Amino acid sequence: MAILHFRCKERRRTLRVSITVPVTVHGQDENGDKFRVKAKSQSVNRHGALLQIDEPVVVGQMLILVNENGDRTVESRVVSVRRDRESKTYVGVEFISADSNFWHMSFPLPGARPLRRGADSKATA
Repeated sequence: MAILHFRCKERRRTLRVSITVPVTVHGQDENGDKFRVKAKSQSVNRHGALLQIDEPVVVGQMLILVNENGDRTVESRVVSVRRDRESKTYVGVEFISADSNFWHMSFPLPGARPLRRGADSKATA
């Protein structure tokens, strides 16, 4: 029996990049008490991120993220919450304002082909 592999179409507006960036997350818990917690990104794209956060949050909750590498601030909304077997919580957030360059990065467009080196362009030392 053959195994079929299906490639699903990328639904994100920009591709994800696996990178760890320290961020500070500001928000409010269900009692209305404000919190501030340090977190790390697992992957990012121009419009959001997947963060590892220890503070409990719910889908739809508004959070303020501060990029520790550049002191940029962006308002975001929780779109997913996932817990793994080791009790770590991963939170997917999307930015409310998509035109800020919060990560200080340029992202490839979905469907863009990776750059390839030509056979004759080997570097010599």
